[in-house]
Amino acid sequence: EMRLVESGGDSVQAGGSLRLSCSAPRSTLGLACMAWFRQIPGKESEAVASISRASPGSLQFVQYYSDSVKGRFIISRDDAKNTFYLDMDILRPEDTATYSCAAKWDLCRGGNMASSEVDFWGQGTQVTVSS
Repeated sequence: EMRLVESGGDSVQAGGSLRLSCSAPRSTLGLACMAWFRQIPGKESEAVASISRASPGSLQFVQYYSDSVKGRFIISRDDAKNTFYLDMDILRPEDTATYSCAAKWDLCRGGNMASSEVDFWGQGTQVTVSS
């Protein structure tokens, strides 16, 4: 019953940067893991980044990234603002996709969130990268 809302999608040139934001209507403290998924036309949805508490209630967080975005994308969260982010650098045309934010109550353990595990989704925001 917690609807997430993304913003920040845009059209950019290859090599450019973009910040996506995901806002929740209320406290995100209980959401142990947050993630960003993307859907590229003709391909299955994939998680590109996740950020999870290291253990229940922990103040430490761990991040996971897909190989395709590692070193270029950074996921972060600001629970004081009920918001989390995806900072994307050195964007490539193959990054063009609809990006959706997601969250779940459970921890992400050892890797990115799986779509089957998602408790809450955003509506998606379009990112288009031109050559």
